[in-house]
Amino acid sequence: MIITKTPFRMSFFGGGTDMQEFYDLYGGAVLSTTFDKYCYVTVRHLPPFFDYTSEFSYANIERVRSVDDIKHPLIRNLMKFKDMHEIRLSYEADLPARTGLGTSSSFAVGMLNAFYGLKGKRVDRRRLADEAIYAERVLCGEAGGIQDQIAAAYGGLNRIDMDRNGYKVTPVIISNQRKKEFNDNLMLFFTGFSRISAEIQKKTEANISDKIKELMEMKSLVDVAEDILVSKGSLNEFGRLLDYTWKLKRGISDAVSTDSIDEIYCRAIRAGALGGKLLGAGGGGFLLFYVEQDKKDYVLQELQDLLYVPFSFENDGTQVIYFKAEDYELPKYEFRLGESD
Repeated sequence: MIITKTPFRMSFFGGGTDMQEFYDLYGGAVLSTTFDKYCYVTVRHLPPFFDYTSEFSYANIERVRSVDDIKHPLIRNLMKFKDMHEIRLSYEADLPARTGLGTSSSFAVGMLNAFYGLKGKRVDRRRLADEAIYAERVLCGEAGGIQDQIAAAYGGLNRIDMDRNGYKVTPVIISNQRKKEFNDNLMLFFTGFSRISAEIQKKTEANISDKIKELMEMKSLVDVAEDILVSKGSLNEFGRLLDYTWKLKRGISDAVSTDSIDEIYCRAIRAGALGGKLLGAGGGGFLLFYVEQDKKDYVLQELQDLLYVPFSFENDGTQVIYFKAEDYELPKYEFRLGESD
């Protein structure tokens, strides 16, 4: 039996430039962090006592006799990809799916980590990220970028650069005190609106050729944001930059925001937030705001109709938090003279 714990991520700058259609031609860059909200994947071998050979518990429960019968596309494809059979798998998470936090990619990374561990293998973070990208983008055929899988595998506050030759993960080096101040000035709210990232990403992909100028500027803001973090100047400039990049992102596709999201955003700004953005591809989910300490109560009051989710940055990425070796086969029973039927 094995249990993996994999963090969710929030992307600050550069989202959209991590799509292959863009970075193959122009290079991409993203500034993001993982935080202390996780998904947990538990996998164990399923004893041969049932009329099904595998069981999967997530939002639904599936019991199947063949891998081909699995309805969940990511589970089905990873089961085939890693040649897994006769297992019981469960997925649990601290936050809901389809909310802009890279939950599906964290699930992919955590599941791969669990599959390898159950087979007694340990692989590096790059391989987990690479195979999660391959699973979602190629095997499942879902539109999207590559930052989520990388963040989930590596963990931490990082700059991720990518081009046609691959990607590079560079930790952002700042003091603990400055990092805490940065963390303390961020506020996360759940809008209550679900969204399907792949559908929004398809619309964004369709607009890429017409939005090169905007995406190039969004990429350049990664440099500016990183400079703000590593400098000794005011972190408030980071908040103002979030406001600017959100307005740029809204211009990429009309699917990124909604009237309801825009109304919430304006309320937060009026209450004192310096800037913010909708996390993920857009359309709903979680709104992140940068708010100075003396304005946080005003923003909380203004957005009291929404769920506020406190959080802390984390640095570990995907981890195995429990492992116990299992035998695949039941021990053979030996009949001894004198035993009753």
